[in-house]
Amino acid sequence: MELEIKNYLLSLELGELQSFKKMGVIPLSTSNNHGPKYLILKEALEKNYLTIKEVSEGGSVPELMVLNKTEIPILLLDGEELVGAKQNRVLNTSILLKKKSEIIIPVSCTEQGRWSYESEKFADSEVVMSPKIRRDKTSSVSSSLHESKQFRSDQSKVWDNIAAMSAEAEVESSTGAMKDVFEERRKDLNEYMKAFKYVPKQKGILVFFDGEVVGFDMVSQDSAYKELHQKLIKSYAMEAILLKNRKSAKSGARKAKDFIKETTACEGKKYESVGSGWDHRFEGKQVVGSALVYEKTIIHAAFFKMTEEERTGSMSSVRRRKRYRTN
Repeated sequence: MELEIKNYLLSLELGELQSFKKMGVIPLSTSNNHGPKYLILKEALEKNYLTIKEVSEGGSVPELMVLNKTEIPILLLDGEELVGAKQNRVLNTSILLKKKSEIIIPVSCTEQGRWSYESEKFADSEVVMSPKIRRDKTSSVSSSLHESKQFRSDQSKVWDNIAAMSAEAEVESSTGAMKDVFEERRKDLNEYMKAFKYVPKQKGILVFFDGEVVGFDMVSQDSAYKELHQKLIKSYAMEAILLKNRKSAKSGARKAKDFIKETTACEGKKYESVGSGWDHRFEGKQVVGSALVYEKTIIHAAFFKMTEEERTGSMSSVRRRKRYRTN
């Protein structure tokens, strides 16, 4: 791991633990790492600064066309879902779109049973993929980058994970859509979103399930994080709701600090981002993560707890199958 990123992680400041049912959240902040200004997906779409559509009339499952029509960079967050066009997709990695630019971005399908136009353009689903599915996707994208320099996920594993989540939530979707699960469990999710309040100057969250660290997300701007707060809480809460009864363990600052320290021991590789900056990928014995870095600023960082067995299995799955749908 590069010293600049390591120092950033060690500089993270921990707020007071908030708890609700099986989930605990520690607000994260930092006095450093302000960096460039940017918009996020939701506000860019609302202001009509951003257009997202299929790459062609026929479409291509792992790719979308994105047009930034403004003079301001736009941040698209890893795991954010886009709904519409021929099928719903999620971002395979975080991307800082250059001002006044048009690019093709890497995505994964989150709606297996539809391949027909619902709308010409995509909208924000207000959903971020749950942490377990993001974690597996992060691992498979990292493996793809290592092998082919492409931001491709193991699409079959994504579909399998969404199907498993749907079954656990007892939700039937006619098209196997991830968003349908979130919609059906909206009442439960709202309870979590009300319980975990945004804290002024907050830039991220570190999350526990049953007292054990799950992972964390951080962005460089507190104003951007404020707009992303409920979306990220909902992402983690979706998984917390579906947890089976487990032995509870005490959570707190010590476990949070230990996990952050563990992330700094990860081996890192970097790749040129699809947008601005560099996409860093990290692997440790029980951690996987990524960070988007632009002009010495960590724009977005996300790390997830993952056992060595899970990480090895995920990577071998990509090498063994490589089943990417490419309509």
